[in-house]
Amino acid sequence: MNINTALPSRPSSTRRGRLGRLAVVGAAAASGVLLLAGPASAHVSVQPGTAEKGGYSTISIKVPNEKDNASTVKLELDLDPKHPLVSVMPQAVPGWDVKVEKTKLDKPVQMHGKSIDEAVTKVVWTGGKIEPGRFQQFPLSVGQLPTDADELVFKALQTYSDDDVVRWIDPSKPGGEEPEHPAPVLKLVDKAPAGGKADGADEKNGKDATTQAAASDDDGGSSDTTARVLGIVGIVVGVAGVAFGVLAGRRRTAA
Repeated sequence: MNINTALPSRPSSTRRGRLGRLAVVGAAAASGVLLLAGPASAHVSVQPGTAEKGGYSTISIKVPNEKDNASTVKLELDLDPKHPLVSVMPQAVPGWDVKVEKTKLDKPVQMHGKSIDEAVTKVVWTGGKIEPGRFQQFPLSVGQLPTDADELVFKALQTYSDDDVVRWIDPSKPGGEEPEHPAPVLKLVDKAPAGGKADGADEKNGKDATTQAAASDDDGGSSDTTARVLGIVGIVVGVAGVAFGVLAGRRRTAA
């Protein structure tokens, strides 16, 4: 008696080769994305990136280490000379020494009833170490922020243990391509209304937003109901298809 045993089909060598090539291409593409995404986020920057005009703010200079074989050992921050700040107080960072440098102003400014004739123009941190794969925050309390500017530009020099100096001083142009070493920027925004109350236009916008949100919820409910109905119909059609297949198979077997 002959017994024919059906063996499971195996992918041909051509198909296996094609799948292998697709896997290699996919891995290469993923690696390329990671390589491109890494450097783009490793800039010296100001955190948070915005502050209110005319007030005081606590900011941090975020410094990542971009090298695999050297540590960051010094940070030099030059403040915007066009908009001098009379009050710059660094917060102590464990393991780091800080030095604040001031410069005489050509024109004294009035602050809290006093005439101020000098402003901080440079802050330097030394003595510490940012190892590869790490970053460090350097907090500063700054003020009084200008009211006649939309941003403050800080130029930073990052020195590594191999004596390499990265100059984060390139200006960024609105709508243009980001430079290789952009200077850290603090965006200045208008002060919020007293008491946090919005004006008539803001209230109107708020009401409009509420109305739109309610309409969106209604649309979402209708869409959800439609989706459920279509899902049930799909299940029914699927069950019917399976049943038809079973019956067809039985008929072929009986024949």
